[in-house]
Amino acid sequence: MNQSSIYGLTLEQLRSWLPEHGQKKSRASRIWEWLYQERVHQFTDMTDVRQECLDVISEHFTMNSLSEHVKQESADGTVKFLLRLQDGNLIETVLMRQKYGLTVCVTTQVGCNIGCSFCASGLIKKSRDLSGGEIVEQIMHVQRHLDAAGQGERVTNVVVMGIGEPFDNFQNMTDFIEVIKERKGLAIAAKRITVSTSGLPDKIKEFADSSLQVNLAISLHAPNNDLRTHIMKINRAFPIEQLMDAVDYYLATTNKRIMFEYILLRDVNDQREHAAELAELLSSRKSMVSVNLIPYNPVDEHSQYQRSTEESILGFYDTLKKNSINATVRMEHGTDIDAACGQLRSKQMKNNTPDPQSGRLALG
Repeated sequence: MNQSSIYGLTLEQLRSWLPEHGQKKSRASRIWEWLYQERVHQFTDMTDVRQECLDVISEHFTMNSLSEHVKQESADGTVKFLLRLQDGNLIETVLMRQKYGLTVCVTTQVGCNIGCSFCASGLIKKSRDLSGGEIVEQIMHVQRHLDAAGQGERVTNVVVMGIGEPFDNFQNMTDFIEVIKERKGLAIAAKRITVSTSGLPDKIKEFADSSLQVNLAISLHAPNNDLRTHIMKINRAFPIEQLMDAVDYYLATTNKRIMFEYILLRDVNDQREHAAELAELLSSRKSMVSVNLIPYNPVDEHSQYQRSTEESILGFYDTLKKNSINATVRMEHGTDIDAACGQLRSKQMKNNTPDPQSGRLALG
């Protein structure tokens, strides 16, 4: 029987759990230090925690709910990990080296039901949510990779932009954030954590009402309903008007900026008129928003889409800037190791036998 990951407990939850199972609440802080500061690999390494306490913990929890299946390293220092969960499912986690630190992109679901027509992640339908512990363990796996290199490096930034829709796994995602923010553990600052959503209005409002104080990014990818519905089926349920209502609520409630992500697809959404329409959509909010333009990574299964030309990318950017919309073009990482999210997993599945019900691989 699969055990829950110990990393799924926040510090406060661990403090509550211990006395409920006959152990002293005061032991929680030391256990936490072993987990996140010493980064031990097994419970028996916690040498100053009573054996009775370790026995109780190990009866209920595991420290190893995922394992490394494939690792790819890019010439630019990007590392992509294909990780195997206890039930055999595969997920992706990516380490990116950037001028402001080391960023890890984590996955929140096995598969994705959002169904964006250009995305490799949605090629396999969602079979389940990841637990909070499974999300935290992705960070721990990357940090141990860094520890093994012996350079004293640490994860400084986190983006929740991997496979799945984070707001469709809201509670586990927010527990994950609480864990990695905890100053007695990994101590990753809220301002260095970004969550990306395809646009679930109710959850955006709930996120605004939380005390997480992390950054929000919204995958927009089109300036009007017709085009957005064509490439993102979620827009049928939550059209741009509803999304922008939630955006306005978020801005008023948090007074924090929002980043809009916009993948540029050749001759689909990348013309100057699209940029002008996007600028008009954001005009009343321009002091509180920015647009991150993303060059498209072609996916074999979505051959109808191609990467925009450099001329189109620059023209789109220029149009936004002339309309006083803050914009950037995303720097690419790991283009030589299946850079598109979900692409590594898809290629692995072509070379193995998938379970037709869940999309899991039959791995020996």
